[in-house]
Amino acid sequence: MDTTERAQLKEKKRIVIKIGSSSLTHPETGAINLLKIERLVRVISDLKGEGKEVVLVSSGAIAAGRQALGHQKPATLAQKQAYAAVGQARLMMVYQKIFSEYNLTAAQILLTKDTMVNDASRYNAQNTFDELLKLGTVPIVNENDTVSTSEIPYVDSFGDNDRLSAIVTALIGGDLLILLSDIDGLYSDDPRQNPDARFVSLVPEITPEFLAMGKETSGSDVGTGGMSAKLAAARIATDSGADMVIACGDQVDVILDIVDGKEKGTLFLAHPNLDFDLMHYLNNEY
Repeated sequence: MDTTERAQLKEKKRIVIKIGSSSLTHPETGAINLLKIERLVRVISDLKGEGKEVVLVSSGAIAAGRQALGHQKPATLAQKQAYAAVGQARLMMVYQKIFSEYNLTAAQILLTKDTMVNDASRYNAQNTFDELLKLGTVPIVNENDTVSTSEIPYVDSFGDNDRLSAIVTALIGGDLLILLSDIDGLYSDDPRQNPDARFVSLVPEITPEFLAMGKETSGSDVGTGGMSAKLAAARIATDSGADMVIACGDQVDVILDIVDGKEKGTLFLAHPNLDFDLMHYLNNEY
């Protein structure tokens, strides 16, 4: 049991939440699930009411663009970037409208890998996050897919929003990263393929044994990150000094359960690396 470690999650103050496209869309059509977004905003508002700082890394731009432009899955890089340009504006409009109903202000931050690799840009991004959090806003982060797509691993791309959320956590000194996914945590094998796969509740340290449990593929028609991407994110987050939890995003109230110390999802314990260098992860493709 990991009761003690879970109880410590109650003390976390700066929380990064990543939600994937599969958790924000209707599985039948790929259209944006407005009710799910409303529930997510309500949960974040509750966390803000408890005095916590929250950064949301939200996928869904391409899915929103897909909904606006005819529901066909984009086939080319140019189509993906065009869908993202339309969809990101729509997605932020939805977030801003719903957050305003809870008397909160949403702020958009679009990042590229170039932003993080360049020392001056990275420093400015860090200052922007700090100021937005001081002002009480909820920064909503996505990769700038119109110039560097996260759907496939290009040189100028983070690769997926799992890694991006871990990089943001390290950048802002977050102490908890929550990855909401289409699976409820780490298993010894893919539970969709192997019914004997064992669920892993606690990962004290990411060893080669745990890394071998990662899978490259995503089970979603709209998502991009498989378990291997989440384990890569866990290495960045835990090395930077943050705990990380992977949990199923079907019910976003699981966020409150996690922060309340309940045994939900897989908990990866922070093990701060004195030699941690974010640039090392960026330059070595994680």
